[in-house]
Amino acid sequence: MNILMTTIFSYPHEGGLSSHITTLKSGLESMGHTVDVLSFSHLPPFRKTLLAKAPGFLLNSMKKGSGQLFNDRQRMKLLTATIKKSTKRYDIIHAQDVFATLASIEAGIPTIQTVHGYYSFEAISRGAIFENSEEDLLLQEYERKAYRSAAKVVTVDRRIKEYIGHAAHVEATTIKNFIDVTAFKPNTSNREDTQKRFLIPSHKRMLLVPRRMTEKNGVIYPLLALPEVLKKHPDTVLVYAGTGEQQSKLEETATKLCLQESVLFLGSVPYENMNNVYGASDIVLIPSVHSHGVEEATSISALEAMGSGSPVIASMIGGLKEIITDGEDGLLVEEKNPVELAQAITMLLNDSSQGERLAIKAREKIELEYSHLTAAKHFMDVYQEVLDTKTGRPKF
Repeated sequence: MNILMTTIFSYPHEGGLSSHITTLKSGLESMGHTVDVLSFSHLPPFRKTLLAKAPGFLLNSMKKGSGQLFNDRQRMKLLTATIKKSTKRYDIIHAQDVFATLASIEAGIPTIQTVHGYYSFEAISRGAIFENSEEDLLLQEYERKAYRSAAKVVTVDRRIKEYIGHAAHVEATTIKNFIDVTAFKPNTSNREDTQKRFLIPSHKRMLLVPRRMTEKNGVIYPLLALPEVLKKHPDTVLVYAGTGEQQSKLEETATKLCLQESVLFLGSVPYENMNNVYGASDIVLIPSVHSHGVEEATSISALEAMGSGSPVIASMIGGLKEIITDGEDGLLVEEKNPVELAQAITMLLNDSSQGERLAIKAREKIELEYSHLTAAKHFMDVYQEVLDTKTGRPKF
């Protein structure tokens, strides 16, 4: 089968959507299918700048949010035009966001959509638009149109499935997020090289926050918990792997709390290097929070950490509660609670054998329930269902 994956965002980029595409592509190709990706990165540079970057920047300077909506619509139009000009014949398009879905449908090819989150809510959360503004209401309308127009809608957790049912009266299918279990596996053999490469102090215990620095990821809370951790474990370093609009706030807070020597910002780490970074860590933190109606889905970062043999401490919200069983294969703590987070970190630093036990159970769960090969088979069933419906072939 020839499959085209589409997104109006850049690819590859930092974040779960990009990892989802890469990992699913690998799984489908291992089954013998051909998978291409069409993203904003693949469009002609001059058209991107002239049609979908500069105008939006100018519009935003006049009215916040108007540029965001303009750019999204322009990217949609550019994607549609590119698909229509393609000389390659695709059996199905797998769109990864609202506007890519609408662009793909316009091209006349059977399209399914994976919904990774709440499009308008997340735009509000990252400060791109104002809640209940004209732009917010329009984005919600585009969401409903995409969900109702797609041949099939897939969500990465049950909460998003319920959201789509409520917002658009569409019955979606849930296929939980997944990871490449061969790429993310326990491996500490490169720990020393990784520490040297990223200037991580080798004599310190490493707490890793592998997150984009955005409000909904709760990245401030490990920093607020760190002073209490350092009282009992002064040989601890907090390491952030990611970038985002919250970084300046984190740096200012670290300075204010006199924690500069105990906090390290790695910036954006290439996908292929993340397994080594997980392997160099003693504990991985996924401190997500509710933000403007948005909460964590089935976190790919959490899955990667669980697959890589690192004990995970995560917030007790959203999809994190679906993938982690507290005390069995990870620890769950109250969101926005640095005291409880510090206590959980200290407990694992006090008893490394407990962390090892959690990590072993987590790896077993990942292999059994969150393999990209299993997910690829589930998506192939969805693709085939859509094609059978289109051709009128009976389903068995």
